[in-house]
Amino acid sequence: MSLPSACPDDGDASIALAPTDSLELPVPALTASSAPVDFAAVPPLVDPAALQDLGAQLDSPAVAKGFARDYTRMWDQRYRSLASALERGDLAGSMDAVLSLKTSSAMVGGLRLAQLAGELERALRAGDMGHALALLRDVAERGGETVDELQFSYVLRES
Repeated sequence: MSLPSACPDDGDASIALAPTDSLELPVPALTASSAPVDFAAVPPLVDPAALQDLGAQLDSPAVAKGFARDYTRMWDQRYRSLASALERGDLAGSMDAVLSLKTSSAMVGGLRLAQLAGELERALRAGDMGHALALLRDVAERGGETVDELQFSYVLRES
């Protein structure tokens, strides 16, 4: 797609995008009536204030940092537990895993992942296992990004 066709200035109100081969997912057509993204409403990937608050509550920033380090080490296990329970159709196991993910993610400041886990929780409460399963890919991506941000950012850098 050329830049002029991606950013038309001739009054054409819609742009249809073809499916991308790399993701094998169709990309929805954009129209003038598509809701704009409110970037102010999108939480940060990781909010360092959450760990600072946890450290203050525990009266030990080192304990909070250790919690975040443990969170990153447990990510793969936590994700596998959720994915396995969902794929087995185990509602109770899925709910246990997603609540653990949501709570621990919020505690380390992983706000986008916590928000996504909340959406998955709502799908489970509504009995919509199909939607819950569909969210797994996003959970995996957001979880990986959250762990990377915690591991390689100022939060878990060796001081």
